[in-house]
Amino acid sequence: MWATPVSGPEPDLLALVEQVASWAGDGEAVEAYAARSHHTEVRAFGGDVESLSSADTAGIGIRVVAGGRLGFAYAASLDPAVAAETLAEARDNAAFATVDELAGLPEPDGVVPPAIDLWSDDLARFPPQDKVALALDLERATRALDPRIRGVETASYGDSSSEAAVASSEGIRASSRRTACSVYVDAMATDGMETQTGYGYSVARDPSGLDVAKASADAVERATRLLGARKPRSRRLTVLFEPVVTASLLGLVSQAFSGEAVLKGRSMFAGREGQKVGAPMLTLVDDPTDPKAYGAGRYDAEGLATRPNVLLDAGVVAGFLHNSYSGRRAGKASTGSAVRGGFKATPGVGTRALTLVPGERTHEQLLADFGEGLLVQSVTGLHSGANPVSGDLSVGISGLMVRGGAPAEPVREATVASTLQRMLHDVAAVGSDLEWLPGSAAGVTLVVDDLALSGE
Repeated sequence: MWATPVSGPEPDLLALVEQVASWAGDGEAVEAYAARSHHTEVRAFGGDVESLSSADTAGIGIRVVAGGRLGFAYAASLDPAVAAETLAEARDNAAFATVDELAGLPEPDGVVPPAIDLWSDDLARFPPQDKVALALDLERATRALDPRIRGVETASYGDSSSEAAVASSEGIRASSRRTACSVYVDAMATDGMETQTGYGYSVARDPSGLDVAKASADAVERATRLLGARKPRSRRLTVLFEPVVTASLLGLVSQAFSGEAVLKGRSMFAGREGQKVGAPMLTLVDDPTDPKAYGAGRYDAEGLATRPNVLLDAGVVAGFLHNSYSGRRAGKASTGSAVRGGFKATPGVGTRALTLVPGERTHEQLLADFGEGLLVQSVTGLHSGANPVSGDLSVGISGLMVRGGAPAEPVREATVASTLQRMLHDVAAVGSDLEWLPGSAAGVTLVVDDLALSGE
């Protein structure tokens, strides 16, 4: 969530956290994290505005470490007087905490932050009526593309602008701001016998980068090509995952690379550093220094500079991600991978810009080389049907059978099952069509051999 602003963040955020950090007493360390954000969402339905909402949040979170005890408190205010009260509350909480000899705050580690900028003034200047127009245009364009489109479940525009600052008595000082916006549509197609749905989206730093035509076209294609879908015959086969599905799968795999999860014994890769766990074409990197990633930033949630971290190198476990605390517990340095869910939370460990290094063949080339198999365009039950600790995976899918390198009949009400460990070994190809998505992982076409398809 960190980035260098064009002209610097509003000075009061950084000034506030530096002031709070300066209040540290003898024998204690103090960290203050302040943030504020603005969000807008417009939903269109039936050619009219269904809803228009906006929300502003702001507040400060303070950590205090004294005598091996950690205390935390937060307040939904940026008033210096409230910050002083919050610091007092954090001190009180520390007094009742259990002693942990590894408790502490990060210190500057000398890593130079990347020179990237994730802020656009154009978003702030984009008027509400134009946001409404984008949502209405998206719905209208989707309906007009194909006579089989009989409805639009969702057509929306959303944006966010946020800024944050962190400072500590240990020498940390960092600030950031960022913008992002998106359009999203769910189209409903019917052939008179059944109805199928399909989604489309576009994301950008400011509205000039949004592609309404692509979002609507993708939604219509995904909905119409599923008309007539039936349960497939059960068998084992090769599966081609579309980029958005691959991004979701990578999100599951990434949990196993959290140093926090490793220390708790909740990682399927614990104790396997330096061992081969995947196909040789798999190189997995978390790189928040890439400005194309929507999770990119100069600093992590503790104010340390971000850096590329290789997790899988040609199928071999190359390392795990750490914040300052998990790093101390593991006897390693922080990898600049602290994340937090805003000022109300203390830092955890997580990925921000996860991606597979792309291959050389496009989606179309992989499909042509595919022979016979299954193209998966969406999955359901990913969180209930997948276990990132054991690696077990069983999810519902919809998509198209593939024959002779071309899409064939659509399928639905089927299940694909395997384990994440086996899938990593069975990867046959990685596409060149890298696509950055709103979450913490990029999408890319992924071909996996020998998966169990359960249908009729």
